[in-house]
Amino acid sequence: MHNLSCYNPSSFLLVGIPGLDKFHIWIGIPFCVIYVLAIVGNFILLYLIATECRLHEPMFFFLAMLATTDLILSTATVPKLLSNLWLGFQEITFSGCLTQMFFLHFSFVVDSAILLAMAFDRYVAICFPLRYTTILTRQVIIKLMVSIVVRSFSVILPDVFLLKRLPFCGTRIIPHTYCEHIGVARLSSADISINIWYGFSVPLMTVISDVIFIAVSYTFILHAVFHLSSQGARQKALSTCGSHVSVILMFYTPAFFSILAHRFGHSVPRNVLILFANLYVAIPPALNPVVYGVKTKQIQDKFVLLFSLKRTH
Repeated sequence: MHNLSCYNPSSFLLVGIPGLDKFHIWIGIPFCVIYVLAIVGNFILLYLIATECRLHEPMFFFLAMLATTDLILSTATVPKLLSNLWLGFQEITFSGCLTQMFFLHFSFVVDSAILLAMAFDRYVAICFPLRYTTILTRQVIIKLMVSIVVRSFSVILPDVFLLKRLPFCGTRIIPHTYCEHIGVARLSSADISINIWYGFSVPLMTVISDVIFIAVSYTFILHAVFHLSSQGARQKALSTCGSHVSVILMFYTPAFFSILAHRFGHSVPRNVLILFANLYVAIPPALNPVVYGVKTKQIQDKFVLLFSLKRTH
């Protein structure tokens, strides 16, 4: 019976942000505001893309997929964080922990793949403008979207089984606000070398390969842009990439900083690392719709039209 309970623990305890217990209520306020902004902004973006025929282009299909993934990422983590900080609900079931861990890592890998697909879209639009509609057909877009989901699912699903095979006979207290694969695996008394090897290396190498291909795409894009004869054409081409580059920087910069800080920043206080990890999963989903709304004229125009119509009614 003891062995059975080790391999099928009923629940874990999420500590929250250690050392900042007195400030939990105040810390929850900005996270709540950011989460509401993420939900409202991404739903408005999805509504505009779904209802406006002029936005039924490859770039906006990828943007709709990015908005959906951002909703999954923020909803998988922030509500549990707020219930922990405000209500003291620290307990999470084992199945709930595995589910949260899966969607957290799955959405991260999906986001990375979508950014690569969007880089490919910009590459085709700038380097092969006359063949854009024949290269990126609806069938190609659907195949790309399906392959993104299948690849991400295949990469992250083994994490669930790698955790389920471990015994948790000792402490079940997770010094964090959400379940993360290696963090949960470290609670086990068994050998977790395969968890560390697979759970860290495989998703990271997948994301690094995406970064390399994005860099290659933008190398070709910049080469094509700076060979344009007109200054106005160069500025227009670069402006179409501006929002995508901003989102890339917002996504990858804090992600790699967080990974490096956890790996090498042993002198950084744990509560700072946890706070930063929560900001990483909360802020990009809230800012992405704002970035695209500000930098993409089609979305800007439809957003203004939507709210002007509501005022008149």
